[in-house]
Formats: sequence, C-alpha cells, structure tokens
Amino acid sequence: MAFMDCHFFSESLGVSASMHVILPQSTTGQIGMESNVIKKKHPTLFLLHGLSDDHTIWMRRTSIERYAAAYGLAVVMPAVNRSFYTDMAVGYKYWTFISEELPALARSFFPLSEAREDTFVAGLSMGGYGAFKLALSCPNRFSAAASLSGALDIASIAKQRDPVEFQRIFGDLDQFAGSRNDLFQLAEEVAQGEGPSPMLYQCCGTEDFLYQDNVRFRDHCRALKLDLTYEEEPGSHEWGYWDQKIQNVLNWLPIR
Repeated sequence: MAFMDCHFFSESLGVSASMHVILPQSTTGQIGMESNVIKKKHPTLFLLHGLSDDHTIWMRRTSIERYAAAYGLAVVMPAVNRSFYTDMAVGYKYWTFISEELPALARSFFPLSEAREDTFVAGLSMGGYGAFKLALSCPNRFSAAASLSGALDIASIAKQRDPVEFQRIFGDLDQFAGSRNDLFQLAEEVAQGEGPSPMLYQCCGTEDFLYQDNVRFRDHCRALKLDLTYEEEPGSHEWGYWDQKIQNVLNWLPIR
C-alpha cells in the first residue's frame, strides 16, 4: 500500500483541508503485507472519524492499511472537525465538502473508481452518523455504508450532551426531526423511493453509551425492510472494539 498525507484548498470551506489516503500497490518483496490490486481505478472506502478525532486517527489507532491491502481497496480519510458532517448553522459547510467536493477532488488526485458499486463509506461514532447520512442521502453514489458505534439518534444525543454545541451545528433542534440531517427520515425516504438502496452494516457494543440509540435505529431500519446487517456483543466506545469491527466491515463490503 502507498500512503499519502494530503493537504489541499477547499472551495466549500474556504480554508485548507487535510486527508490521509492509502492506495493499493502491487508488490512482491514487501514483508508481512498481502498486496492486491483489482483494477486500474480502485474501489474506495471513505472512512470517517469521530467527534474528538481527525483524519489521522484510523492510521494511528488501527491497522487499516494492512487490512485494506488484501482487498485492493483505497481508503480516503478526511478531516471535518466537530461538524457532524453537516453544513453548520454557525460554522463551515462540511456537508457540501464531504458529499460533493471531497469525492471529486480525491478522484482528480488519485485513480479512484467513480462507479457506485465500487464506492463505500464507513465511520465510527460521529463518523457512523456521517457514513449513514452520506449513503442514505446519496444512495445513487454509495453502494454500502457501515456505522461503528454510530451517533445515529441526534435528537436524543443532543439532549444528553451539550445542546448549545448541537444548536451551532444543526440550528433549531425543535426543527431537527424530519430534516435532511435526520437519519430516521432519510431511511424512510430510501425505503419508499424507487432508486437503489445501499447495503447497511451497523454494530455497537452493549456497554456503549450509544447502545440504546443504535437499537432504536436498528429497529427503524428493520421495520422499513432496509438491507441492514446488525451486530452487537459486549463492548464499549473504544479503539480495541473498532479495530476488530473494521475488519468485519472490510470482509462484508461487496468488493467486486
């Protein structure tokens, strides 16, 4: 695998932005690394960080480079600060950045496939919310999405944490339900639509403080008969759990 620490100017944010990128590489002499290149334009996983992290965290806390190598999978890991992957009410347009600008820029810099069947998204905690938001908002562009310990029920989480911060991100929280930021609403629209529906993978540890929120979203998706794979087992909100589960995600992805 090749690793790039990429810094570039974002038109939608109006500031310089950052991402880590790992790309498949055909090698024969590299020790301890299985390498696989499937095609000239690589299937791609957009891998999203959590609330207190940045674009470096997946490389620092897991062996994502080693795991992805066997699948011939490119991985793009962008930084979005504490934005919840949203055009913030007070702040920057991170939804525009993550949904429109970043994929286009990454594909202009690197040989990444533009095909829906080769495009996936995953994330942990806040990034789990962002992954499902991307796939459910843009089901014609993402074929699969995975949430690890995702912050999926924002209305519930905002009441438990700092509502002032969530108001700066989402605006009036009384108007959140049914909005374009509400995953429950987005899931209903995908279920009722005539277009493609992404495969969804969701996991959460039973000792995680977000467990009940995950159960509510799981039950909502099951009632809508969405294509959801759900896993739970003992575990909390920590990197040992996510390092294990991201391996499950890569094995689950429909990589051609």
